Amino acid sequence: MLNEDLPPIPTREEVDAARVRRRWITLAEILGVIAVLISGLTFWNSYRQRNAEEADKAAARSEADAESRTLLLRATPDRDGRILGLAPAATGQTIQSQTISFPAALGVPAVDTVSEPRIEAGWLEQALLRARQAAGQEEGRGDARLPVGIATTFFSGGAMHRDWAIYDIGYRVEGGGLFGGHKVRMRGISQVGTAAQRTLQSRLDALWRSRQPAAPHA
Repeated sequence: MLNEDLPPIPTREEVDAARVRRRWITLAEILGVIAVLISGLTFWNSYRQRNAEEADKAAARSEADAESRTLLLRATPDRDGRILGLAPAATGQTIQSQTISFPAALGVPAVDTVSEPRIEAGWLEQALLRARQAAGQEEGRGDARLPVGIATTFFSGGAMHRDWAIYDIGYRVEGGGLFGGHKVRMRGISQVGTAAQRTLQSRLDALWRSRQPAAPHA
């Protein structure tokens, strides 16, 4: 009676077959785990690559935007050195208007230009010559420097921007003698640095004062 209730003893062949089935199940589970890991790594690498590409694109956009908002002026003198035509050094920028400011010590009022960016020697010549004479400055052999403030409204990158900077005008004083007075001949400009709108004039005046010859001792 008791023997009838016991399960049949598996044969050796049945034990071996069950062992093989368990081995295949274990191998399939391992392969499944490996496939999941590979899929996860592939997804992670793809995610990192997308993030890196997006970061590169964002950096490129940021750099391009910074370049579009950065203005550097270049100057082209006319044949007589009496007018400097101003233009952006970078392509894709268009000047809309400018205000040219001079050191307060010269007593020259600021000049506004629209659609024709320029600096004319006639705006500053007499005041500059008087200041040089008062300071006992001779004509000199090289170019002299006159700092000016330039506030520019310009269009770039699909938007309007403002720039405030101090530039040096390179110039020479020529003439004099028997038949004519001195003339200022302008050569070009060189940027000294940028400035905030509220500090542009004060920095310009400080630069002018720093370049004046020291008063002789009594």
